[in-house]
Amino acid sequence: MSQGPPPEHVRRAFGLGSFDVAEAEPIADGSGWRCGDVVLEPVRDRVQAVWLSRTLSALNIPDLRIARPIGASDGRWVVAGWRARRYVSGSVEHRPDETVLTAVKLHQATAHFPRPAFLDERRDASAVAERLAWGEEHHDLDEAKGGRLFEILAPSRRPVAGPDQLVHAELFGTLLFDGDEPPGLVGFVPRFRPAEWGAAVAAVDAVAWGGADGSLLRRWAHLPDWSQLLLRATLFRLAWHALHPESSAASLDGLRRAASEVTELL
Repeated sequence: MSQGPPPEHVRRAFGLGSFDVAEAEPIADGSGWRCGDVVLEPVRDRVQAVWLSRTLSALNIPDLRIARPIGASDGRWVVAGWRARRYVSGSVEHRPDETVLTAVKLHQATAHFPRPAFLDERRDASAVAERLAWGEEHHDLDEAKGGRLFEILAPSRRPVAGPDQLVHAELFGTLLFDGDEPPGLVGFVPRFRPAEWGAAVAAVDAVAWGGADGSLLRRWAHLPDWSQLLLRATLFRLAWHALHPESSAASLDGLRRAASEVTELL
């Protein structure tokens, strides 16, 4: 992990002054440190970290374990580059249908949340790929890394009727599962798109990289604008793959597999 355990003044601020730092455990994915039933996470972007804490504290969804944020003793969500949340047990497992169902429930709950202002400022590969998928930007993409397939699929886009709202764009591979317990939500990657687009991205990810087959896509075909949202999810991942410096031939093979399944539903 690139950053050591949280310093004493941070632990004190979040009510962990008596916790022995020698007992702090790094979270498996490198996102923070577990101190008993509290996780302290280093913050890269304070604005987004405050937004995340406020958003997760406002969510109330049955059958979803949410990593509730913890405020500091003075009410701040971020102290010296750290935020705190409750520990949620479990590990990442490939449970495609449960993930898609979680996406549907989550986005029903976030339908009236406001659009995060910081989305306009994002220029990372994922944000650019999203805009490319929706036809809001146009750039040449490396044909060998997914750009050619993007060009082939893009003309199949048709208008989508659903209104934009707050959605989580990275559910697959981030939900935590612990036996028969409800899924655990520990983060939120915000986008502002039609509700079922978040579910479509999770479904495409599951087919591309999680071992699911095309039957997953067909099982959820009752969702509004499903085939078009699957198409945009596929274009999003293809553009992201073409823009990402560490993308691999194996991951592109998975996207080709997913694109083939999506094409059959168009």
